[in-house]
Amino acid sequence: MSIDVTISENFNDEYWMQLAYEQAALAASQGEIPVGAVIVSQEKVIGAGYNAPIKQSDPTAHAEIQALRAACQSLNNYRLPDDAILYVTLEPCTMCVGALIHARIKKVVFATTEPKAGSLVSARQLLENGYYNHKFVFEQGCMQAECSLQLSEFFKQRREEKKKIRLLKTSLND
Repeated sequence: MSIDVTISENFNDEYWMQLAYEQAALAASQGEIPVGAVIVSQEKVIGAGYNAPIKQSDPTAHAEIQALRAACQSLNNYRLPDDAILYVTLEPCTMCVGALIHARIKKVVFATTEPKAGSLVSARQLLENGYYNHKFVFEQGCMQAECSLQLSEFFKQRREEKKKIRLLKTSLND
């Protein structure tokens, strides 16, 4: 999944997170939990992805993994450049943190925390408690309100759809 980006001097965390947010919207449009990610190196997107475990029948198809795969394939290398930064709309889980360590990401910027599965600051703080051959820095909160709302709206809509199905089943059984 590639994204064309024109060169500009106005690149900042919000700019890149907006691209991740757009990736998350693609996930939502396909019925997937709206999480999106982009990996940036030398002010260019080298990998992008969105959640697609249902569509791909692949439990590892998280946005971060999709972006890592795209970046590594485009570079023909399983390691990322020294300046690579991941922008992701939701705090990474344990699996994704592990993959980011192996790929040697420099930095992770995430929008909103994930209380149940987040593995940087929420449910676990893996980088504080483990002995890893690589560690990365991370920041949280960039576009937090927008990304949190995107997730909340998705789950609200999903609950409403499930309620309609239950009501339909109940009325058919009457």
